[in-house]
Amino acid sequence: MFLYNWQVRADWFTWCESLSEEELQAERIGGMGSILKTLSHVIDCELIWVNNMLEKPVVYAEKDTISNLHDVIRYSNFMKEKTMNFLRDWTVDSENKIVEITSRNGNTYSFTYGKIIRHIISHEIHHIGQLSIWSREIGIKPVSSDLIFRSYL
Repeated sequence: MFLYNWQVRADWFTWCESLSEEELQAERIGGMGSILKTLSHVIDCELIWVNNMLEKPVVYAEKDTISNLHDVIRYSNFMKEKTMNFLRDWTVDSENKIVEITSRNGNTYSFTYGKIIRHIISHEIHHIGQLSIWSREIGIKPVSSDLIFRSYL
């Protein structure tokens, strides 16, 4: 499913190349407020959760300077490599390994690696739906995310 999500994400990047910077950054209702912010947010989620599962955190020094589509694509490529490396080390025991997270309000939660992985996957799919709505609102056909017609393996 990561391969599927990354393929769909790459198609959205190609789709975005036909839009102006103004359109990519235009404030919208829902999602993270703009196409560019939503794409970046999807990658942020991947980074945050992979960091919670790794013993050494992944740091993307340029994260706070992302301002255009090419910056988001670089961030995506960086994180895709880190996530692929993490997944290559996945074993049967990884599924039930536990991560404890303390939220900003001080609550502590325990999640299995398996649940976190499925969250990363479904989170991106959720936001791809938002991009599809926005694309229709601006009169452009959205990227097809139909899994059944994709060759992603």
